[in-house]
Amino acid sequence: MSNHEEHLDNFIQNLRSGNFYDAHENLESLWFPRRFEESDEVKLLKGFINASVSFELNKKGKIEPSKKVWNNYLKYRDLVHSINSPYMQKYHQIIEDIDIIKKSFINI
Repeated sequence: MSNHEEHLDNFIQNLRSGNFYDAHENLESLWFPRRFEESDEVKLLKGFINASVSFELNKKGKIEPSKKVWNNYLKYRDLVHSINSPYMQKYHQIIEDIDIIKKSFINI
């Protein structure tokens, strides 16, 4: 298993467990070194980070900041359709999980 895939698996596990801060950290280590690249895949990772941050903010009762960060996630989510990556199945799984979790946060 690649380092990238391991971080994605950890992100999924932490999302599903409600450990949104830890999920954010899982992807931060993938995204941060590549943050200046003009890559849709890197932007998609940033979107996933935004979703986990939005959930964490919502959990802490910070509704307006949560909505703002959620909108950043939405801006990047559809990039999944424009990338070619060996991790496509994981990316689609993450989007599915995020959609499920979002339903439990009625304020976003």
